[in-house]
Amino acid sequence: MASSHSRRAFFALALSCCVLLSVPALARAASVAFAAATPSRSVWSPGSPWTFRAYQEAMRQSGRQVQIPEKNFQEMQARKATAMASIEHYLQRRFGKADPNVLRAFRDLPRDYYQYDYQRRKPFASNCYEPEPKPWAIGYGSALSDYLGQAYMTQLAKPRPGDTVLEIGTGSGFQSSLLSRIVKQVYSVEIIKPLGAEVAKIYKPLGLDNVHTRVGDGYYGWPEVKGGFDIIMVTCAARYVSPELLKQLKPHGRLIVPIGQPFRKGQVLYVFTKDNTGRVHSHKDMGVFFIPMTGKIMENKS
Repeated sequence: MASSHSRRAFFALALSCCVLLSVPALARAASVAFAAATPSRSVWSPGSPWTFRAYQEAMRQSGRQVQIPEKNFQEMQARKATAMASIEHYLQRRFGKADPNVLRAFRDLPRDYYQYDYQRRKPFASNCYEPEPKPWAIGYGSALSDYLGQAYMTQLAKPRPGDTVLEIGTGSGFQSSLLSRIVKQVYSVEIIKPLGAEVAKIYKPLGLDNVHTRVGDGYYGWPEVKGGFDIIMVTCAARYVSPELLKQLKPHGRLIVPIGQPFRKGQVLYVFTKDNTGRVHSHKDMGVFFIPMTGKIMENKS
């Protein structure tokens, strides 16, 4: 049984990077990739000093407004060390050991850069590295998940440097960015067109060249990627696991998905694996509460 702190952290995962409201008129298998409207160069690279000037320029190149004073920026940077200690302690309690690659990825990325409400066109970076981790709404019914939950999901996926990863639910872009610091390539699908179009612009200013995004129904995955995926991470509750995603999972790969009914208790985080013969195995990880995955998955299963 998880501690009360663990339960709070995972209930916070309910506001993950998927949608809260359904989006009509999506093509069944078609989707739109976004490669245009990106800056020609990066203004920063992971591991480099993250300054107020770098923040301002990266935000500008990603097409977003900056409305916080430098004093607030410095205050939130001072909180990062405490947040990192919380992440390391949490992973140690949950797994016995914190994956150093996961910790490094968190240290590398400026989480404040991702704290932006796309519907209201307003940053909320001043709240970054909050002592009590919580999800933050980013508009269109989507959210930036709490940092403990994202750390847990990342380590549960067991990412490796040579992996190719598929994420269902781009949301703020933080999870795909986090994985990109560990694996070879990340592909991410977002079902909300206005959100997906805007978030596609945030990677280039940070030099994250190995993240590929598009708008579409995550039920269908990204079948054009030859060879499939070593990791598939679904960040919203599905009624059942999509057979299309299972097809795209490589042998010995890991598909992580919360399964359960929308807005009801009893959702469970599952880990699916595939052996050399193509046979799929699964095990329950823990009880969770996520907002629902939308699109094809919401139709009655035939």
